[in-house]
Amino acid sequence: MTSAAACAPTLRSRFLEPLREATAFLTPASHSERAPSPAAMELFPVVGAGIGLIEGIVWCGARRMWPDLPAAALAVAADVALTGALHLDGLADAADGLFAHVPVKDRLEIMAEPDLGTFGATALVLSLLARAAALSSLEPSPLLLSALTCCSRSVMVVASRALPYARDAGLVTPFLPTTGGPDAARRFAIAGIGASVLLAGIGHGRRGVLGLLAGCVSGAAVLAVSRRRVGGFTGDVLGAAGVVCETIGLLVAASR
Repeated sequence: MTSAAACAPTLRSRFLEPLREATAFLTPASHSERAPSPAAMELFPVVGAGIGLIEGIVWCGARRMWPDLPAAALAVAADVALTGALHLDGLADAADGLFAHVPVKDRLEIMAEPDLGTFGATALVLSLLARAAALSSLEPSPLLLSALTCCSRSVMVVASRALPYARDAGLVTPFLPTTGGPDAARRFAIAGIGASVLLAGIGHGRRGVLGLLAGCVSGAAVLAVSRRRVGGFTGDVLGAAGVVCETIGLLVAASR
């Protein structure tokens, strides 16, 4: 009894609390008044995999009731609902800021503004159209979507540890490590990418794996542009990298 009682707080602080914090941040289903901890980012891939699995189940159910394109649109709508459009908002803001022909400081200010500009609107429309088109040409696969959403969150985590934060403080600040000591988030993210490759292969074979790898490369390209344009990453850039990773991954998986 004593041993079990001692393990309970450890399990809660090491896994359950970070999982709750990660879920509260990545979905609108849970809310927390406490600031998230750096440990919450370790579980971004786990929460991402769950989001994709639910989206895939919606996709399968919709395909039984509607033709390919309406079913694909419902799967995209499920993604928007499950994420609260958090990463799509990041894509729009990042596109407006990164492609603006202004100094670095002004790019960061543009990303912080709630207004939607031409670059952001274009990026949103192209992403949503590409997702719906790709899904409409694929056989429903919850494992493929789970792999892509797990991978996209893993890419976000790796970027947050590999690149400098471009702001003095912001939405991502609570997730960043506060010391120079060991940080498990990077290891969890690398494991998440490995698990994503396995899931993609099971769910959609060779094209699923190729799609996943193409998604990783495209997400890394977004981060490289951000490093060159603003000196690092922001929360919006992480969201943009995740959306681009998933979108390109779906397009490649749907290729002939």
